[in-house]
Amino acid sequence: MKLIQILQVFPFFDRTVDKWATEARLLRWLTFLWLFAGLAVLFSASYPVADIAFKDGTLYFKYQLAWAAIGLLIFNAIVHTPLRVMLKISPIFLFIILAMLYATHIPGLGTTRNAATRWLSVGSSSFLLQPSELIKPFLILQAAQLFGNWNRTHWKARVGWILVFMLALGGILMQPSLSVTALCGITLWLIALGAGLPSLQLFGTAALGTCVAIASVSFREYQRRRIMSFLDPWQDQAGDGYQLVQSLMAIGSGGLWGTGFGLSQQKLFLPIQYTDFIFAVFAEEFGLFGGICLLSLVMIYGTIGLAVTYKCKDPVIRLIALGSTSLIVVQAILNVGVATGVLPTTGLPFPFLSYGGSSTLSCLFIAGLLIRSAREMSAADVIPFARSDRKDLKTKQPEKTPALRRRLS
Repeated sequence: MKLIQILQVFPFFDRTVDKWATEARLLRWLTFLWLFAGLAVLFSASYPVADIAFKDGTLYFKYQLAWAAIGLLIFNAIVHTPLRVMLKISPIFLFIILAMLYATHIPGLGTTRNAATRWLSVGSSSFLLQPSELIKPFLILQAAQLFGNWNRTHWKARVGWILVFMLALGGILMQPSLSVTALCGITLWLIALGAGLPSLQLFGTAALGTCVAIASVSFREYQRRRIMSFLDPWQDQAGDGYQLVQSLMAIGSGGLWGTGFGLSQQKLFLPIQYTDFIFAVFAEEFGLFGGICLLSLVMIYGTIGLAVTYKCKDPVIRLIALGSTSLIVVQAILNVGVATGVLPTTGLPFPFLSYGGSSTLSCLFIAGLLIRSAREMSAADVIPFARSDRKDLKTKQPEKTPALRRRLS
C-alpha cells in the first residue's frame, strides 16, 4: 500500500485518471507524447555539440531528462490541486519571481549569455534559472483572476495589477528579450479579450505594445539588423543572416520524408540547434511529413484547449484555460515561424522540444493548469443573492387562501 501511495506522486501511476473528463485525459496523453518526442529530438540535435564541447554527447539530454522528471512532479501536483488554491498563492509567487526577474540585472547575480542577461546562477554556473520563463504561469493565473472579476474589482486594484503586469513585461524587455515580452503581452491581451473587456481599452493596449516594440527595435541596433536580415538573409549569409540561412537549408534538406533520426547534417553548422532552431533539425530528420505531424499535434492540443475554454462555466477557470492554451500554442507557432523565415529571428524555445530547464518546468506547469481547468470545467457558477433579496425571502410569507384560513381557524 505504501508503494502505491509513493507511485501516485508520479503522473504515470495516477489511479484517478479514469474519473477525469475526456478532454483532461486527452490533454494528459498529448502532453506526455509531446514531451517524450521532444526528448528524443533533443538527444539527436544536441549530441554532436555536447560531444565536441564536453566529450559527452548525452550531457544536454541527461540534464533535460532531470528537468523533465522534476517538471512532471510539479505537473502531477498541479493537476491534483484545486484552482482556487492556486489562485490564492499565485500573487506570492508572482512577486517572488518578479523580484528574481529584476535581480538578473544586479552584477554578480545575473548571468549573461549572447549579450542577454536572463539567468540567475544558483549554486554553480551550470545550474541556471530563467525568471522570464518561470513567471509565465503566474501571469496567467493572476490575469485570469483580475480580468475574470473585472467588474467586481475596485479601480485601485485594477490599476495596481496592471502596473505589476507592466513591471513584469518591462523587466523581461530590459534583459533584453523582445520575443518573450511579446509572447507574455499577447497572452495577457488574449485573456483580457476573452474576459470581454471594452474594445477601446483592448485596442489602446495593443497600440501601446506595438509602440514599445517599435521603440525597442529603434534603440537596439542588433534587433534592427535581425529584422533586415530576416527580409533577405541571403544578402549576408556569413553574418546576420547566417542562422536563418542554415535553418532554411536544414528544412529544405529534409525533403518529403527526412534524412532519418540522428542523420541531420546541418545541425553541425546551425547555431543554437538544440534550443531556438530545434525545429529545423526536426524538419531535416523527419521531413515535410514529420513537420506536418508535429504541427498537427500542436493544433490538436490547441483545439482541445479551446474546447475546454468553451465548456468552462466559471469565468476565471475559463480564462486560465484560454491563457494556458494560448501561451503554449502561440509559442510553438512563433518558434516555427522563426525557423522557417516567416518571422524575424528571436530567442524563443519550442515548448517541450527545446533544451532548457526553466522552459520545461514552465511548460509542464502551464499544461497542468490547462488539464486542471478541464477537470473543473463543469463546476457551476455560484450566484450570490443580494442582501435585499435575502431579507425578502425571510420576511415574505405565502399568501393564505380562504380554505387555509378556515383550517387554521
